[in-house]
Amino acid sequence: MADEMKKSGFCALIGRPNVGKSTLMNRLIGEKIAITSPRPQTTRMRITTVLTEERGQAVFVDTPGIHEAKNRLGDYMLAAAKKSLKDADLVLWLVEPKKTVPEGDRSIAEELSKLKLPLILVINKTDTVHPAELLRVIDVYKELGEFSEIIPLSALTGDNVEDLKDSIFKYLPEGPYYFGEDELTDQTERSIVAELIREKALYALDKEVPHGIAVMIDAMSYRERKQGGIYDIDATIVCEKASHKGIIIGKGGAMLKKIGAAARPEMERMLDCAVNLKLWVKVKENWRDSDFLVANFGYRSEEET
Repeated sequence: MADEMKKSGFCALIGRPNVGKSTLMNRLIGEKIAITSPRPQTTRMRITTVLTEERGQAVFVDTPGIHEAKNRLGDYMLAAAKKSLKDADLVLWLVEPKKTVPEGDRSIAEELSKLKLPLILVINKTDTVHPAELLRVIDVYKELGEFSEIIPLSALTGDNVEDLKDSIFKYLPEGPYYFGEDELTDQTERSIVAELIREKALYALDKEVPHGIAVMIDAMSYRERKQGGIYDIDATIVCEKASHKGIIIGKGGAMLKKIGAAARPEMERMLDCAVNLKLWVKVKENWRDSDFLVANFGYRSEEET
């Protein structure tokens, strides 16, 4: 690393649920760290990832979507999102290209107006609208406050993401690197594996069941074989109701096998070796309303760790 000072700082990704924050963060660093799904509130915790280039280091903090909390898990998620704003050097506010501003975005704009930080408005999902409509969207959001820049892009296709990177390094302060040049995230392998399982469950399960699940890694160990290394991973999917347990397992274990079969290839790519994955299902009624269980499943504030 050169002795001269380079750009370095924390970028908070803020927005309503399901606006594409995790997809954008994965696109920015070029690796899948945060899970994604079409379901709101997929991200439950602060996830930090790192982009290191010749011009500097940007540390991205992907936050849970800002929403009205309905249980103790929701309280944690909202607190995690707000804390990211306090620690940030730059804020990326993600919105969708809507013709009218959702009420949730007006609340976010009010919170952001209190900050004295560079603020980039990112209009995501431009691949879903005609380019002519973007001008109206930009005009509508301009009325909510002053932005350092407004950048329309598609996190899904990558269109205009490089322009966003240029703007990020433009507004970051000079300073020392916070992470090693080869580091991508502060998440442990166990944490990423658990989230991959939850992601596949989110896609596979219907209705209210996905919102009431958590994933615990019971054991994760590496061993050598003649045909190469392998990770043995035992994990438990925790649900809130006995009726949900049967749905997650499925007839003859079909649903559980489907979730495992979808998660295993991504684990193998991340770990760069074979994976032997075993899944179980356990009921913990109303765990999202339990301070103890919410913390036990990994959703706790930094002040509690």
